[in-house]
Amino acid sequence: MTNHHDMNNQEDARLGQEVEAQLKEVLNRLPNVVPVYLFTRKGQDDAFVKAARDLVRAFRSLSKKIDFREYELGGELARKWNVNRSPSILFDPERFSIRYLGVPYGEEGRTLLAAILLVGMRASGLNEQTRNVLQKIDTPREIKLFVSATCPYCPDQAINAIKTVIENPRLFSLEMIDIQSNADLAERYSAYSVPQTFANDVLIAQGAQPEELFALSLEKMEPQSVFIPESDAQVVETDVVIVGGGPAGLSAGIYTVRSGLKTAVIERGPLGGQVATTPVVENYPGFARVPGKALVDILVSHALEYVQIYHGEEVLDILPNDTVEVITSRRKFLCRAVILATGATYRRLGVPGESRLAGRGVSYCATCDGPLFRGKQVIVVGGGNSATTEALHLYNIGVQVTLVHRRDTLRAQEHLVRNIRDNSIPVLWNTEVQEIKGKERVSEVVLYNNKTRETSSLPTNGVFIAIGYNPTVELAQKLGIELTPDGFIKHDSHHRTSIRGIYSAGDVEGGYKQIVTAMGQGTEAALSVYEDLMHPYWQVQQGVV
Repeated sequence: MTNHHDMNNQEDARLGQEVEAQLKEVLNRLPNVVPVYLFTRKGQDDAFVKAARDLVRAFRSLSKKIDFREYELGGELARKWNVNRSPSILFDPERFSIRYLGVPYGEEGRTLLAAILLVGMRASGLNEQTRNVLQKIDTPREIKLFVSATCPYCPDQAINAIKTVIENPRLFSLEMIDIQSNADLAERYSAYSVPQTFANDVLIAQGAQPEELFALSLEKMEPQSVFIPESDAQVVETDVVIVGGGPAGLSAGIYTVRSGLKTAVIERGPLGGQVATTPVVENYPGFARVPGKALVDILVSHALEYVQIYHGEEVLDILPNDTVEVITSRRKFLCRAVILATGATYRRLGVPGESRLAGRGVSYCATCDGPLFRGKQVIVVGGGNSATTEALHLYNIGVQVTLVHRRDTLRAQEHLVRNIRDNSIPVLWNTEVQEIKGKERVSEVVLYNNKTRETSSLPTNGVFIAIGYNPTVELAQKLGIELTPDGFIKHDSHHRTSIRGIYSAGDVEGGYKQIVTAMGQGTEAALSVYEDLMHPYWQVQQGVV
């Protein structure tokens, strides 16, 4: 009799075979051979080198289009291409200056595959707007991109950089630097948050960007947040526009399309919202424990079967009328209804040093930045589910972590509190962070005990802030939508806001900050939109049949 374990193994094996077959097909269709050269130090055979070698060999085994060779540092080719770190992977170095310092495993496996495919195509695939920006650059840019195997955003920024080099290899060069394999470089550049992008040793971006913003940052040599197209935006006509690609927005997109409404989902940042950076999601129905990024991948894949997603676009304005106009950083949408599923953002402490040292020891994402602090001392600020989950994740990857909470009890779920206690993670009760200190990076925090009224200093290498979220209501405020006293979007039982044709769903409405709650609200909002468009309640109220 076949047990469930065997069945699962068989299903995993079939899935692996299907993925391998698809990769072989894609790689074998490449029009050009891709030289991939691994440089290692003579006699070095540590875990990093072995992992890098195994990864590249695994890809080479899939296709003869990959020409893999290994060379030693100190050799003629290493001198020719100025390679001085082990392991280093170079992609077609005779044509492009694209290299990866370290091991592209975990999330960075996507970067390795993208580099092979793009180099094999020898075509950037950048859109016309991005190419127009890059054409304005007439002096070289040496790009350094700091990444981590646990960062879900890093491959997006890496792909931007790879495409840029392929677009103009004469002006652009790229080093992708794994912070775990090259901790000294991360230290030198104070790159304690990934992804971070430097051009000619100047910081031009923190976090992943749409390709147009990446190009604009590269041109201006400083971080850019808004890209306004120089040409007229493309007009998209649809029934519903959903602003936000988190659990609420994606669920709403599935159900509006299933109801027969043409729909566009617009998301300016990473798809999945906060879930994408949650280390482990517990008790999501159907999964006792599942990595947040894995859950997002499942949700996004499902949504893409139904709805068109416009990723990397920011909604700049919404003009409500019988036909609603939604103006984004790339185009204009004409629709009949809008669902605001804009979610919430990390809440900041607002203390001296927080903004200045952001990305230099101050972090809001343990999943992305935690690996750099292995063996180091950090604090996690907060006492709810987010803070305890972050603290446990850091503890489990080898970080010396202390919780700092302004109250005398934790507000997290009981099993999280129990895990904090069982793992002997220290908690500083009744304690508030008054200041974060450090010259180039975090070195200590000033703490205030609100019970004893004593002030003290605590040396630390990092501060992870997990004190909740602020609703993202800038668009709602611009529209004049009524908010609750707590600052969330006010809505009725059908998720209608105070402006006809504008609906809301998810964390931006307040209430329980749970994935299943947000998805349920997104579904309810979608069905309400369908009912209202089919049977306009305002016409019924006015006596129109």
